[in-house]
Amino acid sequence: MKATLLLLSCATAFAQLSEKATWAAEAQNHYIIKPNITYGVQNNFETKLDIYQRRDTTGPQPTIIFIHGGGWTGGSKETSVFPLFPYFEMGWNVVNVEYRLEKISPAPAAVEDCLCALRWIGVHARDYNIDATKLVVTGESAGGHLALTTGMIPMSAGLDRQCPGPELPKVAAILDWYGITDVNDILDGPNQKSYAVQWLGSMPNKEQIAKRVSPLEYVRPGLPPILMVQGDQDPTVPYSHSVRLHEALDKADVPNQLLTIPGGKHGNFTPEERVRIHKATREFLAKYHLL
Repeated sequence: MKATLLLLSCATAFAQLSEKATWAAEAQNHYIIKPNITYGVQNNFETKLDIYQRRDTTGPQPTIIFIHGGGWTGGSKETSVFPLFPYFEMGWNVVNVEYRLEKISPAPAAVEDCLCALRWIGVHARDYNIDATKLVVTGESAGGHLALTTGMIPMSAGLDRQCPGPELPKVAAILDWYGITDVNDILDGPNQKSYAVQWLGSMPNKEQIAKRVSPLEYVRPGLPPILMVQGDQDPTVPYSHSVRLHEALDKADVPNQLLTIPGGKHGNFTPEERVRIHKATREFLAKYHLL
């Protein structure tokens, strides 16, 4: 009798779940997680990625490539799961990428790794039901910078040579959350940031390398659409970085949008601001036929 009452109580509680709570409870039925797949080995360090693959379909799916932040010196893919939830709700596959941090290898290692991850994803797309024509790369802070470099840097720059292979797949869109666009600007001068100094270290050609890994250096016609999101009071990455990239993209006739969060700091946006951002993201993706 008690068992029957418990089952009835659980059934009633489940029936009273909100639509969002029901989706969360059932999400595990929609995705299979394939963690810690090695996509490269550099300096005796295995770089890995996690794949969240739709289990209820066999066709190729639009896929988000997510790159975590942390000033190129910290952070991990394991602590960057919550930003993936909006893409699960959209029904997309997700690839969560790690890369070599400064303590393993300084610049430009992180940029090289993310380009190698992109190539790996292109090569193995069929194995994981990934639609290689609908790859959208995104990230926050240093991850936003790496999303930009991954989607903007051409093979001619030579930063993919650590993982020779077929042509890099073309990214369909870039979603940049308050990413760095001019590394030299934060390496020295009034906008200097300790994380940039740490990433470049004391190498004698640090200015050259900083230029080589700066998205602003790769603005040209033919780039994928780019959505930039940043608070105009960001103390960690100058808001001017997004403004300058937006202006340069406009000049090159690259489709783009700058979504400014008035008074916004470095992430930590309010729930209302996040709803606004994700609504704008969906509209942006739909505009370019990715939804």
